[in-house]
Amino acid sequence: MKTIDDFNFSGKKVLIRVDFNVPLDKTTFEVTDDTRIRAAIPTLKKILNDGGSIIIMSHLGRPKEGPADKYSLKHTLTKLSQLSGKAPKFASDCIGAEAVQQAADLKAGEILVLENLRFCKEEEKGDEAFAQKLAKLGNFYVNDAFGTAHRAHASTAIIAKFFPTAKCFGYVMANEIANAEKVMLKAEKPFTAVMGGAKVSDKILIIEQLMKKVDHLIIGGGMTYTFVKAMGGSIGSSLCEEDKLDLAKEILTKAAALGVKIHLPVDSIIADAFSNDAAVATANSNNIQQGWMGLDIGEKAVGEYSDIIKQSKTILWNGPMGVFEMSKFEKGTKKVAEAIAEATSNGAFSLIGGGDSAAAVSKFNMTDKVSYVSTGGGALLEYFEGKKLPGIEAILQ
Repeated sequence: MKTIDDFNFSGKKVLIRVDFNVPLDKTTFEVTDDTRIRAAIPTLKKILNDGGSIIIMSHLGRPKEGPADKYSLKHTLTKLSQLSGKAPKFASDCIGAEAVQQAADLKAGEILVLENLRFCKEEEKGDEAFAQKLAKLGNFYVNDAFGTAHRAHASTAIIAKFFPTAKCFGYVMANEIANAEKVMLKAEKPFTAVMGGAKVSDKILIIEQLMKKVDHLIIGGGMTYTFVKAMGGSIGSSLCEEDKLDLAKEILTKAAALGVKIHLPVDSIIADAFSNDAAVATANSNNIQQGWMGLDIGEKAVGEYSDIIKQSKTILWNGPMGVFEMSKFEKGTKKVAEAIAEATSNGAFSLIGGGDSAAAVSKFNMTDKVSYVSTGGGALLEYFEGKKLPGIEAILQ
């Protein structure tokens, strides 16, 4: 696996695909969470310190109607400048005359940020001609955008073919792959996976892969109630995928056959509406009355889950235990995060699987108390599901 440590970038004009898809304040458009920009800085500094120049490519948001100010990468420039110590230049397009000229004029030690790639429809279509135009802006390609590695887009999977011997992974990509492999190939036992989120259907493939490897599979979030109903429980108005009840039963049967212990929350924090202002009570997860819904794991479940996590040597966490965005239903997710942090301090290896899990450890100020926080939720899931990621394969070929 070629990384930027295998090259010297003196005199190189490096096209680097980063993941600057960061949240912005809706009014000021200031970056509200700089995790992904911060993650790319070591890669940028290595290239600059070698004497290279950098042309940054990224997307931001999902602009469906073409260019829109709220999705412009110009909003990341201030934060990038603060973190890199460089004042980046900005091209208001990504393959037009302005971008071509600014890339040609770029000097060693300088950074140029191209406008949002997704302002061009060709990016998501994986258009080869578009990828070739991007490629002509530089003479070396680095992919450091793990968050989009599962997408066969022009800047992640197609562009690499134009750099047959001048391409590699940045530090983010290399670290993501190394940490994922540590969990999937070299996990120290006991190995516990904590799976949350709304739907069983979103996690079925990763659950099937994990059941071959884990000792404990802890379930939380909305998907809990599909399992509970499949076992004959009463779940009131809780979220349930009615068409996945047989699938949930199959998972429970497979787990038993493999000797994997699946843990469902014995109790739930329930509410009479999906609102932070709702009336709240506690109920056994398999005995929730009509008109009430489970929105977090209960006190007994927190205790049981925390004990299992603290006794584990490897922990993978993907998905919250409840609707942690609402203060009334954040406790389960927070307590699980605290247990993972405590296990980590006692020598366990903990990998937080991007997305909502990464948002949760950030919200509860625990990012520095776990082993590794992935920058790519969807990409990490697909990697664990055993799928080949186009953005990775393009560099390896």
